[in-house]
Amino acid sequence: MNSPLIRIGVFYDGNYFLKISDYYYFQHERKARISMEGLHEYIRHQVAEEEDVDVRLSQIIDAHFFRGRLSATEARDKDRLFHDRLLDDILMNMSITTHYMPLKTRDGRLQEKGVDVWLALEALELALHKSFDVIVLIAGDSDYVPLIKKLNTIGTRVMLLNWDFKYVDFKGENRVTRASQQLLEHSTYPVAMHDVIDNGLASGDELIETLFVNTPEPASYPSVKPVRPTGPTAAGPVGTVGISTIKNLKNGFGFVVMPPNNLFFSYADMAEGDFNDLREGDWVEFTVGRNHRDEDCARNVRKAQAPAEGEEGYEEESEEHEHESAGSPERL
Repeated sequence: MNSPLIRIGVFYDGNYFLKISDYYYFQHERKARISMEGLHEYIRHQVAEEEDVDVRLSQIIDAHFFRGRLSATEARDKDRLFHDRLLDDILMNMSITTHYMPLKTRDGRLQEKGVDVWLALEALELALHKSFDVIVLIAGDSDYVPLIKKLNTIGTRVMLLNWDFKYVDFKGENRVTRASQQLLEHSTYPVAMHDVIDNGLASGDELIETLFVNTPEPASYPSVKPVRPTGPTAAGPVGTVGISTIKNLKNGFGFVVMPPNNLFFSYADMAEGDFNDLREGDWVEFTVGRNHRDEDCARNVRKAQAPAEGEEGYEEESEEHEHESAGSPERL
C-alpha cells in the first residue's frame, strides 16, 4: 500500500540562494535576510497545497546545499571567514547537508565551476534511492533543465522556487536576477517567489513573515568598547581607534570621513548594531584596519554619539575631501 506521506527533497544552488537573501537584506524594503527555517515551512505548506494533502503529510526528509567556497586563507583575507562559519552553523543546525567545491581563479576572477553538475547528479541519485515524491529546486540557471527533464521521466515532481528582480548595484550597474524560461516550462510547480513575498507582506500573511530573519546579524568582531576620542581622527596604525561621520552608504557598503582618504567599510565590519540602521551623517566609532589589498579601511564599526560642539578635537565636516579610499567597492 502506498504511503500517503509526501516525501520532499530540497536542493539549494547556494550562491543563487545567498544572492536572493542579500537582495532582501540590502535592496528590498523588508531589509531582512531569508530564513531557511521559515523557507522550509513555506515549502511544506506549498507542496501540501499543490499535492492536495494535509500539511502534516508534507514532510522534508532531506535537504542539500551546494556552493563554491573560498579556502580558509582566502576567506580570512577577504574578511569572509566569520560569515562562512555563521552560514555553516545555520546549515548544521537545520541538518542540511553541505557540498562545497573550491572556487577557481580564471582571468583574475573567482569562478564557481562544477557545482551545478554535482547538484544534478546528487539530486537524481537521491530521488531514485530515497523515492522523493517532490524535489524542490532553489535555482535559476538553465543548466538544471536536463535534471528536471530526467526527474520528470522517473515520476518525481519538481517545484522550482524562483525570483525575478532587478536593481542598481554600488557601481551604478543594473543587476537582473531571472530564472531561465526553460526551467519554468519544465517544472511541475514553478513558484514566483518575488510575487508570493510581495503580496504576502502587503496582506500581512504570517507564513510569509516567517520567511525572514527577525534578529540582528551577529557581529564579526567582539563587542569591546574602545576608548573614545573627542572628534574626527586621522587614520593611524592598525588598531587605532577613530570617530567620524559616514560619508555615504549603498548596497551594504559605506565610507567613513577620514581625510585625506575616506575609509571603506561593509556590513561585515559591523561590531554592533545592524548595517541597515546606519544613515549618512551618523557618527561612528571604528578601528583602523587593512584590507586584502593592504589598504586602510574601517573595522569594528558601531554607532557613536556626536562630540559636543566646542569639545577639544571637534571639527566641522570638510567638503574638500570628496575622493574615496583605494579600498572602495569599485576596486574590490
